[in-house]
Amino acid sequence: MNKQFSLAGLLRLRHLQQDEAAGQLASANARLDGTSVERNRARAALGATRTDVTSTESLYAMAAGRASLRSMLADLDSMICQQQNEATRADDAFKQARAHAMALEKLETKHVKAVKVEELRSEQATLDELVGVAWHATHKAVTP
Repeated sequence: MNKQFSLAGLLRLRHLQQDEAAGQLASANARLDGTSVERNRARAALGATRTDVTSTESLYAMAAGRASLRSMLADLDSMICQQQNEATRADDAFKQARAHAMALEKLETKHVKAVKVEELRSEQATLDELVGVAWHATHKAVTP
């Protein structure tokens, strides 16, 4: 039996694909986390706007600021939705790449076991032959 796993090159490729998919998933999750932090800051800023109005100008400025923050929140919510979809796709791609790699890893494990069994079988045959030769040699020397 060939000691080298014949699909080793494909297994290396599958591991590279899995690593790439893991990197894309990590990147998508990092973008999502960053946008979530931004959204939380914008919400905190919207809630922290001052309510003491001293003039019409300050009322207009406060209204414009709050409208701007609401618009930014809507944009951030939309971006988070898009990034969640990207993260889901990246997670699916990673799971698929992992499944492909695992299938080949199982084949490799079976191959390694088969090679080991063949090695042990060969070793046992050699030992049996040596015992047989030694036994014949001792019995020939004993018989008159």
